[in-house]
Amino acid sequence: MTRISLNAAVDICEAPVLSAPRTGRLPNRKCSVALAAAGAVLLAVVIIAGLLLQPAAQATDFAAKSLAPSLSHPFGTDWMGRDMLCRTLAGLSTSVLVGLGAALSSALIALVLAAAAALGPRWADAAVSWLVDLMMGIPHIVLLILISYALGKGFWGVTIGVALTHWPSLTRVLRAEILQCRNADYVIAAARLGQSRLAIAARHMLPYVLPQFVVGLVLLFPHAILHEAAVTFLGFGLPPEMPAIGIVLSESMGYLSAGLWWLAVFPGAALVLVVMLFDAVGESLRKLVDPASAQE
Repeated sequence: MTRISLNAAVDICEAPVLSAPRTGRLPNRKCSVALAAAGAVLLAVVIIAGLLLQPAAQATDFAAKSLAPSLSHPFGTDWMGRDMLCRTLAGLSTSVLVGLGAALSSALIALVLAAAAALGPRWADAAVSWLVDLMMGIPHIVLLILISYALGKGFWGVTIGVALTHWPSLTRVLRAEILQCRNADYVIAAARLGQSRLAIAARHMLPYVLPQFVVGLVLLFPHAILHEAAVTFLGFGLPPEMPAIGIVLSESMGYLSAGLWWLAVFPGAALVLVVMLFDAVGESLRKLVDPASAQE
């Protein structure tokens, strides 16, 4: 019996393992935190570098105009001898600042309207729902151009225009989250125990909605940056003397036929990389705060 038991134990130990944990890899949450932190640091570096290079982005040198990319000018120079790497970084910093301000304002508008719709009377919910449907029925770019033009264009015109046109989708998400939290058992129990609406909102609803708010805020950044660049490219955004990606791309269109391809390729690629970086940060934050995707 002892020999049979020993043989069975050996067979069990030598049985093939169908699913073994992979070693040498960080846990998912640590990877998400590291990716989000790295993305935030890179974005901060882009903003700071762009702000420091604002004077260099405007410096002209006609002796070095229309130079192809080289070691001394990695992104080449334009028709006025301005270094395109400096102009690209300065333009990215301007676009990112516009996107940050617009996205934060738009997210706060969404939070206030969602709370009013979910916690207020029925007429408030109906009014907010009607306003969301109205805003989503109008193309973003058209409404953004109208608002920016009415406010005199410029930095504040574009920022306010983007902020007033990007809140409807996040409002719907936050409204659904607040309604789900309001019908939760612990919220109902807190109301029956005599807690005020303000206390329930601060202690229970705000922590429940905050993760979705943060993720929605981060995911609004790419849309804000792209729409700012599009409006500026069309001539309804930032003034020409202010370096921005939309202005750089708009000015480069007239020189592509002359073979100056680097004037549009490098700024456009930098804009795409920044947007992808924002998406990566938002996706990492979503994995950290969403229980359903915590193990992805």
